[in-house]
Amino acid sequence: MKTTQENAGKKYELLCYTRKPEEDSIYSEKLACSMHLALREDGGSFVPLNHNSGILYAKAVQREDGTLHAKSLKNPCLFEIADGTFGVIAERIEADGSDDESAKGKLLLFTSVDLVRYQEKGLLDLGMGKTIEDAVCSYDKENSVYLLKWKDKEGGCFSCRVSDLANEELRKAESCCLPAGETDIHDSFFSDREDCPEGGLPGNLLSVEEAVAERLKCRFLVPENIANEVPERVSVSSPEDLKEIKATAKYSDGTSVEKRVDWCTKEVDFNRPGTYRITGRVHQVHYEFPVAWHRADPCIGKWEGKYYFIATNDFDNNHSLYIREADTIPGLITAQEIKILDTSMYPHLGNLLWAPEFHIIRDRLYIFHAGTPGEFEKEQCHVMALKKNGNPMKAGDWEMPLRVVKKDGSYLYGEEGITLDMTEFEVAGRYYAVWSQRQFKPVDQGAWLYMAELNPEEPWKLISDPILLSMPEYGWANNHTFVDEGPFALITEKKIFLTFSSAAVDSTYVVGLLSADPEADLLDPKSWIKENYPLMSSRSKEGEYGTGHNSYIMDEDGLVWNAYHGKPGVDGPRSSGLRRVHFGADGYPVLDLTEEKDLAPGLTEVSMDVVVK
Repeated sequence: MKTTQENAGKKYELLCYTRKPEEDSIYSEKLACSMHLALREDGGSFVPLNHNSGILYAKAVQREDGTLHAKSLKNPCLFEIADGTFGVIAERIEADGSDDESAKGKLLLFTSVDLVRYQEKGLLDLGMGKTIEDAVCSYDKENSVYLLKWKDKEGGCFSCRVSDLANEELRKAESCCLPAGETDIHDSFFSDREDCPEGGLPGNLLSVEEAVAERLKCRFLVPENIANEVPERVSVSSPEDLKEIKATAKYSDGTSVEKRVDWCTKEVDFNRPGTYRITGRVHQVHYEFPVAWHRADPCIGKWEGKYYFIATNDFDNNHSLYIREADTIPGLITAQEIKILDTSMYPHLGNLLWAPEFHIIRDRLYIFHAGTPGEFEKEQCHVMALKKNGNPMKAGDWEMPLRVVKKDGSYLYGEEGITLDMTEFEVAGRYYAVWSQRQFKPVDQGAWLYMAELNPEEPWKLISDPILLSMPEYGWANNHTFVDEGPFALITEKKIFLTFSSAAVDSTYVVGLLSADPEADLLDPKSWIKENYPLMSSRSKEGEYGTGHNSYIMDEDGLVWNAYHGKPGVDGPRSSGLRRVHFGADGYPVLDLTEEKDLAPGLTEVSMDVVVK
């Protein structure tokens, strides 16, 4: 967002804090023990960012057998780094809140350029060998040194000065005990708990520049519709010309979107030249949640001018796949469902038909899905092709689903575990598959994301070796269970976004984000960046729990829609929802834009002069 005269001279303060855990199904220890941020302008109230949810989480530690050992953090402290960027120190703890013995006498260090994205740098060894209870860090610009203060669990308070936050420097530094009466290591401890966000356990305050504050607001506050503009005067010769006149919806983050207007033309005589004043309403489709009960992992595709809806069928315990057809996305809500596959059709698909997705590859329509002959432990990715000139609504026009194989012809995964949730996307003429894979033997590693290039002529065949793309290393991703699954690509001119879902398929389910540049080597894991926090969760919209496993579709107006599942209540059935995808000022997708923020109810009406030629 651009700096404005109105903002000139404003003072911005950032509060760093963790939270008290709530009920396990609402806001568990794994979520609460992360760094949260709240922003204050000119001494006003603190505004919690990201729905008062965590923004920075500690990574899990990988054991020798490949399994992940979840970790959390407490008492984070924000500080400036010598080069003008930012650092965070925190005590690493176990996921249940207990002391982490492997981090005794050490602090977890993160760095960040913009306080939006963070890099975990590892543990700093203070050389004391005792469990650290609290610590703070600040940079002394005048003397070009960092001042570290910490308190151990036995009550001892210490400090040291170093020119660089590296273990080599810390080993050479001399630590000194603070005076006996100096037990508060915080020089500017935030103590006004009444102004702390709900459930907050406050840490320290840091003054930040306007540019940093505005970037945080753009990323972590949901934009709101603040104006809808149309031309003052247009010339037309027919109703069709008028339909092309759209409104520009403007948002609080400085972004805008072109939207269709439903114009009232009853006063306009298109056969009589003249000037007419008309009104209209900015078009918005209302999608009541849920749009489809007992339908999880929803996907909407477009094929030969029609829209199609498909999803996992929880109503019959995942034994069938039904699709709907309509001319528009709203038409899918009430369209008739037709069964195209069930567990009685093929011996190798006798159970658990999961996560179907439409994909068009080289002008052919496919459904990527998972299935098993019987047991959950044999679930595997399959691809089903529509016969040439076939009708998607006819079960007989779909070929037998084929199990995905690697480039050597062997199955994607053998008896060691399962594969599921395969998706596909194309970049620069190359086609890629991403899927979730879970090793059960010899140990259960949880579900991880893998990626490979596929053969567009036979998309059930890979033509490159799989690479590991993501593990459920953060607390939001291993909440209740260690799972990364449900990937789906959202491609713009500047970025390839890959959202995925994590945690258990209950109220803790969330959506995370990976991104890469289009010109990068997409089969190099280093090309992908993972955000430290989830983009969509139970906190995104009141009353919708465990939102995730989503996909994207563009409508006839060029707007992108997010099809997802959630629960209408903590223990409600997984059911499908629809929400418009907004793109923020930084070009990143906004998945928590609700209808009333997308189009302000009091700003829907617009008017203009129409000149009939």
